[in-house]
Amino acid sequence: MPRDTGFPDADAEYDFLRARRRQVLARLGAWLRREPDDVNIMLPFDEVVAALGRTGERRLGQRVIQVETIVGSVDRGREFDRRFRPTSTQSRQRWERLARASRRGESTPPIDVYRVGELHFVIDGHHRVSVAHALGLTSIDATVTEITTRVPAEGIRLRGDLITKDYHRVFLDRVPLSQDRMATISLTDPWDYTELSEAVEAWGFRLMQDEQTFLDRPTIARRWHTEEFTPVVEMVRQAAIAPTRTDAEAYLWAIGERYRLIRSHHWDDAVLNTLRTRD
Repeated sequence: MPRDTGFPDADAEYDFLRARRRQVLARLGAWLRREPDDVNIMLPFDEVVAALGRTGERRLGQRVIQVETIVGSVDRGREFDRRFRPTSTQSRQRWERLARASRRGESTPPIDVYRVGELHFVIDGHHRVSVAHALGLTSIDATVTEITTRVPAEGIRLRGDLITKDYHRVFLDRVPLSQDRMATISLTDPWDYTELSEAVEAWGFRLMQDEQTFLDRPTIARRWHTEEFTPVVEMVRQAAIAPTRTDAEAYLWAIGERYRLIRSHHWDDAVLNTLRTRD
């Protein structure tokens, strides 16, 4: 809880020094634990939207948003850490002025944010968000513009998570599945999206050869999911193989084993029993 001595000027100075100390301690702790560099870095709006694939935007007007949902910035990501603690003393006077106003109950303009999924990115009002964090406030007034994206923002915590989302978006470009079918595709390793897209394209090429006709990507994606992906996953599940993998990971594993063994083995009970012991 923030200190409240009844002297707003002194308390605001203490608030800033405490926020700076916590930022330094968080950075030191991350270094001691050998955590990735992006643990305490604010999420950059442009990178997030690029990874997810921007499809549109709409003005929502003024809303009350939860402070904990504000995770990034449009262009001020280096002045504050992930918890909006100041990374230097450069803006101390402005920060303390806002802290004094908040402690006195004075009104401040709403911040301006982009909303992506349930996440918010600050356009204007970084210092007000920083003060809100320092004073333990749970909500803040904001003017919100919602950004819609091709890939959902769920699951983004760190900057490194954008790699997975970016590969996911590229996979959708190559394999344009419907939303309900895409919900069944989940991969832990971002590179697996590339391997899966190549597997789908190869399957589609063989299908066009067999049927002697050209098929567009949406048609191939739909037929692959219905005629190949779903039956293979069902067989793998019924055989109790690869139980710890997602459906998409189980499919990749199965086709990998098929190509590896097809020249020297038959898919009989002995082979399946051997594969069970390997998972």
